[in-house]
Amino acid sequence: MKKILTTTALVAAMAAGGASAQQTWNMQSTYSGSLPQLGTLGQRIADQITALSAGEITITFQNPGGVVPALEVFDAVGSGAVEAGWSTPGYWAGRVPALQLLAAVPFGPRAGEYLAWLKFGGGEEYLEELYEPHNIKSIICGIIAPEASGWFREEISTVDDLRGLSMRFFGLGAKVMERMGVSTQLLAGGDIFPALELGTIDATEFSMPAIDLNLGFYQVASHYYFPGWHQQSTFFDLMINLDLWEGLDETTQLMIETVCDANITYGLAEGEAIQVEALRTLEEEHGVNIHRWSAESLASLEAAWDEVAAELVAEDEDFARVYESYTSFREGYSRWSDLAYLE
Repeated sequence: MKKILTTTALVAAMAAGGASAQQTWNMQSTYSGSLPQLGTLGQRIADQITALSAGEITITFQNPGGVVPALEVFDAVGSGAVEAGWSTPGYWAGRVPALQLLAAVPFGPRAGEYLAWLKFGGGEEYLEELYEPHNIKSIICGIIAPEASGWFREEISTVDDLRGLSMRFFGLGAKVMERMGVSTQLLAGGDIFPALELGTIDATEFSMPAIDLNLGFYQVASHYYFPGWHQQSTFFDLMINLDLWEGLDETTQLMIETVCDANITYGLAEGEAIQVEALRTLEEEHGVNIHRWSAESLASLEAAWDEVAAELVAEDEDFARVYESYTSFREGYSRWSDLAYLE
């Protein structure tokens, strides 16, 4: 039987004996493993690291609550209560506001451009810098296709119809919705349907059609809105206790980083492929009304985002630095994008 070591004991053992020390990690997820992409991509990482390490590292994927609740993963990884976590940086806005820019940005880039900034424009360096004081090593390990922007019980004709609603909303987009007069809450995935069904919230956004179908929101709200202006692409990360990470040899670190790079490619391709059937099922089998925001509504939402961004830049030095990097990269990239891509 393998001996299960605590994080502290494991680091000591590796320092003494190198990478050959067998390790058993708990990877606490903020998403259920049954959720397409959000959960399955995390499970895939756990399985691949376990297989490629030839048993040197065995990772157990933990569903929300398996060791700690979904929204307590950040602290659990930093303290060593769990060795690793699977989540998105956007959940930790209350601890590090600038991490939201490394999750999803309203009216932000498509996956290719976002990855370009991450890998070659400074994003990864900021990710490391922002997590390090909390004793966490973060590796971006997934990116997903655009999300939908909301499930509503009644049709939303203009942004004025949003005023007074209570809505589950994620990240920086929630601040935009608050500017529209919406009262927002951040709920973990498993808590959304009960809140919507009981009327605790009036509306919700969560993810893309294939994922929202899985959670059954269509049973309570039949009006589904696109595009996902708040999350045109979204990063997900593998968080590892920093002491544990620094005790790994370079080959093992490289293996984990390579698994993450491969998972990004796999997840993006899968996410684009599975939406077609999900949309057909929602419309034809469940009678969901698919809507697209008008140009006027999108312009109002984007103007609100510009106001929110300016306020956050003024309030938080780290947010300002990361946002400057992000926006400068996008300004330069726009020349290439305008020339290279069809509208």
